[in-house]
Amino acid sequence: MKRRDFLQYAGAILAVIAGRPRNTFGLSQNAGRGVPPKRGRKTIVALAGVRKGASEREMKSAVRAAAETVTDFSWLSKGDRVFIKPALNSGNPYPATTSPVAVGAMIELLKGRGARRVIVGDMSGVEHVKLSPDGLVGSTRRLMEASGMAGAVKAAGGEMHFFEEAGWHAFYEDAPVSGSHWKRPLMMPKILQEVEHIILMPRCARHVLAGSTMGLKAAVGYWRTDTRLEYHRDASTFHEKTAEGNTVETLLKKQRLVLSAADKILTTFGPDEGLVCKPENGLVIASASVAAHDMVSLAWLLENRRHISIEGKEWVKDNHDWVARIANCYVVNKLGGWRPMIASERLIKNDLHSIWDDRVLNQAYHVLGGMPRVTIEAANKAVPEDIKQRLSKKTAWPPQFSEKSQT
Repeated sequence: MKRRDFLQYAGAILAVIAGRPRNTFGLSQNAGRGVPPKRGRKTIVALAGVRKGASEREMKSAVRAAAETVTDFSWLSKGDRVFIKPALNSGNPYPATTSPVAVGAMIELLKGRGARRVIVGDMSGVEHVKLSPDGLVGSTRRLMEASGMAGAVKAAGGEMHFFEEAGWHAFYEDAPVSGSHWKRPLMMPKILQEVEHIILMPRCARHVLAGSTMGLKAAVGYWRTDTRLEYHRDASTFHEKTAEGNTVETLLKKQRLVLSAADKILTTFGPDEGLVCKPENGLVIASASVAAHDMVSLAWLLENRRHISIEGKEWVKDNHDWVARIANCYVVNKLGGWRPMIASERLIKNDLHSIWDDRVLNQAYHVLGGMPRVTIEAANKAVPEDIKQRLSKKTAWPPQFSEKSQT
């Protein structure tokens, strides 16, 4: 959100939310933790190291190494069509959006293994793009060009597809898991019905509303405006609906791999702006499981937040709960107008003391087959052993809840 817009809406929105007590909706910061998750499958998460300032060739090699550590691509037959879903909330460069180099590397890898068509697509956030039954404002295509991703897609021989360009009726209903917090089926883009496989390529970043944005949160980019309105308006279960949005039949049947370039990390505020951290030893993170991927990706975000100092106004912007509430009301207003905004529920932002604070992940364990037993494997020789060990400890079974996360 731009500072000018934020200040414009702050006064009116504070009047809406100020009178609502913290427990209006029966939720605490740790909602959903009453029932411990069952123990899930042993799941490999591959790490490929990327040194600071690495060349494009080195990054592409790391992407290939990470991907080939977690899958043999036996699911891919010659002539298949593959859809790559990046994170393109804005037109800002990586890590505010997915790494163009990583996307190009994945296209080359898939085409080299026989994919006939590799299609890269998304629909950006409502601050930049809004689709309605009456028309369209903004362009994800222009944002992909601005971020540098479009050039990488073209150079690698991929295609681009933008959901809003196909129009309001180019979506279909896909229901999440039974008993979810969603009131209606999710409206998903029809292009997903035309491909055999889906590859998810998020980024590793802070998020003003959700706390963080990894693979599970990236599913929002699929949804039509009315689905996004329900998601943000009914904000008391915002985090749970994020996880449940990944249980629609299309994603369960077709999503094969989740891979993030994380040699740059957006460590504060997010999703479009914040402090960019460039560690001496960056990573590419890959898994067949979106939950396992996100456990390690969030641990890596927390690892890099240890090395930064946030003070004054930037601390408030990054951490204070009312900033998240105002920002969510702003989004609801953009999606549906003042009436849905006034009726919207109160958002409680995730803490970031450990990965066990994350309500999105905690719900994902329940709806996606249990908490993965993560096994971290080095995909190349550039992964420092101490980083591998720290991330293994942060994601180890059984969960090691901090005192803060239990309050």
